[in-house]
Amino acid sequence: MRVDLGPAGRWRHDLSHCLHTTAGVLLTFHGLDPVRVLGAGWGFSHRPGDVRREEYFFPGAGPLFADLAPHHAVSSVWHEPADAEAGWREVRAKLAAGTPVAVAADNFHLPFRPAYRDVHTNHLLTVFGFDDEAGEVLVADPVPPAFQGAISLETFTAARDSGNPIRHDRDMFFTANPIGNRWLELVVGLEQPAFDLGFVRHVLAANAAGLREGRVTPGLVTGLAGLRHTVGGLLERYESDEAAVDDLFLLGGAVLAVTGLHAEFLALAGRRFGLPALGELARSVDRIAHHWAAFRIAVATGRADRAAAVPGLLARARRLLAAYEVVADGMARLGAAASRVRVPA
Repeated sequence: MRVDLGPAGRWRHDLSHCLHTTAGVLLTFHGLDPVRVLGAGWGFSHRPGDVRREEYFFPGAGPLFADLAPHHAVSSVWHEPADAEAGWREVRAKLAAGTPVAVAADNFHLPFRPAYRDVHTNHLLTVFGFDDEAGEVLVADPVPPAFQGAISLETFTAARDSGNPIRHDRDMFFTANPIGNRWLELVVGLEQPAFDLGFVRHVLAANAAGLREGRVTPGLVTGLAGLRHTVGGLLERYESDEAAVDDLFLLGGAVLAVTGLHAEFLALAGRRFGLPALGELARSVDRIAHHWAAFRIAVATGRADRAAAVPGLLARARRLLAAYEVVADGMARLGAAASRVRVPA
């Protein structure tokens, strides 16, 4: 039997990673625009202590894709099969039923990844078909260098069943967490919001409120209060606990991707509705995204001398959080002003 649901989409945003890229490929298959869906949400929600060594780690409180797309009828289900054989049966059945899925895989075993036979890492990609007779699986991975095509089922199985061990000092951040043949199913609701000015107003108001009204509780931290609590707590541990370096790097990557995508969403909305103020807001959000990029690099490179790195990281964190405050306030004001705008039919 042969199933080919491709060609798979090649969508990717420069500031995102494999999670958003894979989500974009799957959303495109279902006829949804990744920027409009993944770019609408901008906030922070995190269960303290829950940071996983995965490229596709994302802080949140609910199903993964629901956290990625809080303003749309989108959700997801993680499947954790008993073994590689059971995992392939499940994935194959889903493909045969006409739906591509996301799978976790170790780049060490994937010939098209730069880490092949060198570095272990917990990656995410899309599967869009198979060929039983040829013993092949069709995969899509737009993350550079980008690949779409067939690999052997044997190679695919090795990547999905990997223990993802730490072998040397270049196995950083995304190792020591077995792949476990996990796969992710996207769930898309029948009714999705229209991309109109009313939706943009809702997004602005909801995102601003979520950031400004954040809370800190033992089981969940949200908004700017939660972000400040989380970053501050990890920086307090940074010098004495090497694990805080990894946690900050992983959290920073997820928040960086969300911020960059939201800037893209705002710029798109500004062009669509002829509102220059949205374009200005997009640039402000984009600056925060690039501030996250610099902070994340400083976190990683500071590992060599953590005591010396702390003062600079604290200063960067203060500036970053201050920028959030300014932009969230401006977002709330713009959302209120946009409610008085009428777009001609």
